[in-house]
Amino acid sequence: MGWIIALASGALMAIQGVFNTGVTKQTSTWLASAWVGFSGFFVAFLLWAFLERNDANVMSLFKIDNKYMLLGGAIGAFITWTVIQSMANLGPAKASLLIVIAQLLVAYLIEIFGLFQVEKVEFQWTKLLGILVAVAGFILFKWEK
Repeated sequence: MGWIIALASGALMAIQGVFNTGVTKQTSTWLASAWVGFSGFFVAFLLWAFLERNDANVMSLFKIDNKYMLLGGAIGAFITWTVIQSMANLGPAKASLLIVIAQLLVAYLIEIFGLFQVEKVEFQWTKLLGILVAVAGFILFKWEK
């Protein structure tokens, strides 16, 4: 099930990036980012209210152990901006590929160093090779005749 959800996430991110870039062309980058944040908040709040309200109340946010973890939403504003800018400049496919490479590299570094309370893992050359294969794939994908 995790594979299906991850694939759906990647597909939704690509579609969202295209939609957000389209909104930006008719408004502005930060207005589009604000709309993404607002509409995302609205949908997430409704889903919480109907599906998870009994699991955690709003006040539980103030009990988070590591308060920096609450910066995810603020980081999301910059994610939206960077996706819009990269898709506008590179196109959806190249931008998505670079975004995934960056996600993979940073996620692996987080695991190797055990950052942000993530369980630390041992470095493996095969995983580094996988990242390098992704970079080579981007170079091939970008290659013009």
